[in-house]
This record gives sequence, C-alpha cells and structure tokens, in this order.
Amino acid sequence: MRYFSRLLVILWTVYRYGLDDLALSTLKRRRFRFLRSLITLGRAWEQPRGVRMRLALERLGPIFVKFGQLLSTRRDLVPPDMIEELSKLQDAVPPFPAAQSRALIEQAFGRRIEEVFEQFDAEPVASASIAQVHFGRLHDGREVAVKVLRPGMLDIIEDDLALLRTLAGWVERFSADGRRLKPREVVAEFNTYLHDELDLVREAANAAQLRRNMDGLDLVLVPEMVWDLCTSQVIVMQRMRGVPISQVQRLREAGVDIKKLARDGVTIFFTQVFRDGFFHADMHPGNIQVSLHPATFGRYIALDFGIIGTLTEVDKDYLAQNFIAFFRRDYKRVAELHIESGWVPPQTRVDELEGAVRTVCEPHFDRPLKDISLGQVLMRLFQISRRFNVEIQPQLVLLQKTLLNVEGLGRQLDPELDLWATAKPFLERWMDEQVGWRALARQVRDEAPRYAKLLPELPRLLHDALRQRAGGDAERTMRALLQEQRRTNALLQGLIWGVLGFTLGLLAAQFWNWH
Repeated sequence: MRYFSRLLVILWTVYRYGLDDLALSTLKRRRFRFLRSLITLGRAWEQPRGVRMRLALERLGPIFVKFGQLLSTRRDLVPPDMIEELSKLQDAVPPFPAAQSRALIEQAFGRRIEEVFEQFDAEPVASASIAQVHFGRLHDGREVAVKVLRPGMLDIIEDDLALLRTLAGWVERFSADGRRLKPREVVAEFNTYLHDELDLVREAANAAQLRRNMDGLDLVLVPEMVWDLCTSQVIVMQRMRGVPISQVQRLREAGVDIKKLARDGVTIFFTQVFRDGFFHADMHPGNIQVSLHPATFGRYIALDFGIIGTLTEVDKDYLAQNFIAFFRRDYKRVAELHIESGWVPPQTRVDELEGAVRTVCEPHFDRPLKDISLGQVLMRLFQISRRFNVEIQPQLVLLQKTLLNVEGLGRQLDPELDLWATAKPFLERWMDEQVGWRALARQVRDEAPRYAKLLPELPRLLHDALRQRAGGDAERTMRALLQEQRRTNALLQGLIWGVLGFTLGLLAAQFWNWH
C-alpha cells in the first residue's frame, strides 16, 4: 500500500503540473491531439512549462531531481526556457530548516556545535537532492564545508526504487526491446549508486581516492577530508573557493582561457576513465567550479563525490579500442569488437554491422562540437542495436551518463571544440602504454617484488615438482604390478581348482567301475 500511495503521488504530481500535457504535445498524430484536448479540458496553468517541470521534479524527490539535472545539460534536446529552470536543480533545491540541520550535526558528533566549530553558518550555501552544505571554521582556523544528509531520504528512495523495479519487470515481460535493454539490471545498478550516495563516509573515501589519482595532473582540485569529523550522515571537508563553471562570462572577464578549460575537461574525463578506471560520475555544472586563486588559476574544482563510476581492465581495454576505431573510422573493427565481446549474436555478419555503424557515425566527423548532437547519434545507434539485437551493458550506464554531461559541459564552454580530435591523441597514447613496450616494462616492474621472492625458491619448487611427478609414476607402476599380480593369482587359482576337479572326477569314475 505504501508503494501504491507513492504511485498515486507521482500520478497526481504529473497531473497537477501538467506534465502529461507536455508529453502529449510532442506527439503529432491526430489521435494524440484529440487525447491531449480531452485531458487538458478545463485545465490552465499560470506558470510557464519550465517552472512547472522544475517544481514537479522537486516535489517528486531525489531520483527525479537527478533526472532533471541530466536534462539541464542537454541544450540540444531541451528548449532554452526549460533549460534555465532545470539548471536551478543543480544546487538550489529548497533546503530543510537550519535548526534541523544543526540537530543532525550535533547528533552525529555527540556534542554541541560550538564545541566542534569556532564559526558555523546556519544558512546553507547549497542545497541539493541528497544533502545540503554549510560553511564553517574549525577551532584551529581551517575553513571547512559541512555536508549534511537530508533526513528521511532512505524511505523516499526505497519507495521510488520499488516502483522502478516493478516498471522494469513489466517492460521485460511485455517488450522484447525491453528485455534487450536489461532494465532490471539497470535499476539494480541505480539502486547501488543511490545507496552509496546516502553513506557520506563512502563519499569522503571516494573524494580521497580521486584526490590521490588527480595529484600531479595539475588540472583539477579535490577537497581534503577532515576524517575526525566524518560520519555516515555528516562529513566535513576543506572549503573550496571558485566560480561555478556555468558562469562563463564571469570566468572570461577574470581572464580564464575558456577554450583551454574545455580541452582540460576532456583530458580530465579521459584520464579518470582510461588511466584510473575511477571517474566522477555526477559532472553536472552544479558540481564543478573553476579556481581564480593565483596559485591554482584556471583549474577545475570537483565537488560532490557521492556517485563514482569504476571500470575493470577489460572494460577499459574494450572501450579504448572502440574509441580508437571510431576515431580512425575503422568501422569494421568496431563491428568485430561488438561480436568478440558478445554484445551481438555470434552469427551476426561483420559487413552488415560495419555498414550500419558507418551510416551513423560518418556524417559526424570533421565537425565542431556545436554541430554534433550526441543525442541524435545515440538515437540512431539505438535503432541499429534493435536491428542487430545488441545487449546494453548495465555496468556502463554511469559512463554513458557522464559522457552526456561532458558533452553538455563542452558545448557550454566552447561550441567549436572538436571532442574527437581532442581525445584521439590521448587515447592512442594510453593504448600504447597498455599494449606496447612501455606496458611490458611496467608489468615487469610491478611484478618484480614477486619475482624477487620466487626466484630463490625456484630450485626447491622445481625439485619438489619433479619428485612428486616421479612419486606419481612409481605409484602408478606399483598399482599396475599389483593389478597384474591379482590377475595372475586368479588364473593360478582357476587352474588349481580345475585340476582338482578333474582328478576327483577320474577317481569317482574308477570307483564306479570297481563296483
């Protein structure tokens, strides 16, 4: 009943804010126009559609807010008036009361807030779907940011995920395309990431790992965690000062090289994905700032590490080979990789899949980013995947989402950026490090401690192996001799019993003749 009531809330919210009208307005067939007229009969809205969309998503909760955050980066798919409103979801979700935030902090630390902070700003500086942030200063003078988890989030998310699981089950049951898209596995992945985001200690650990990975790249700053003040509901970190990356004009007036900033964003993304296999997977503009401090001028500042994506070595190798094949327009290799990986049935003809991929990708090369719509490319690829029964890989859902974020960010910073040309040299260098002589040298270096331990033991291990082999041969020989001896004994026993029986027979016959 709780899930049913949540479904009613969603349907009522859709009806109240006219989202059904927005959905039907995109359908041009006559019967849909009639249905729209019937549904909207007697209904009118004072607020613009973008405001209605934002308010509805805010009312529906964190999962829907995150969906709106993703839409806010897609200026090629969403009208400008809706983009402006959805962008407010980045860091302007209505906050919960300051007194409640203070109580949560004191409960987490087990002491009064004045004992922890020399100064604490009661009003939050940012309020997002999962938590809100306050600024403060510790007694040792360090300026910090305090992130507090929204109360009651777990129950809300559980209800929404239960509805998503039910919907995914219906899709798989009634749609062949749905089964191919693996919606239940996708929901399971989403479930994992959302629950990870509800544990702020895990977020702090993600930030620490990303900070170590990015150390030395000199392109991005990650706040340092105050581990003594990190709990599952409240974490305290170094305060970062920067300008939101969405304020492009302000950055340009401050002297930031916007074109370089766009290229650096691509480099950071591919470094995290292909070098580390550990990437920030919530890269909407609300989570990214740019430093104007002289010592770190022009560097990215990453915030909010609740959603982190990971890739295995197999995933990274597969993706890198696909990217390079795309960049080189080697569509045959792309088709072969899909077949080798098992994404398409093994009986698929390589030449047919190659031609389909070429049809989608070829028109988009040698064009600036402003003229390339990844949304349109994905739509065409979906049509191809349906034709060739391509299975969507759930473990790559976060990577696909992050790619959309990177495209939206790149379009905002530099519409002339050629994403493909920027990424190609980086990927080629990465592949050379993975499969070339440098990869062999690195593997030998990494394995050297193990080799150093095993080499002195090698003669003894070899001797033991030979002795076991020899012992095994001797044992097999002994078993064969015993088996042969048993056969010989059985034969001799048979002969003895045969002779004895024959002799007894002769004696019996002689005795009969005497009588």
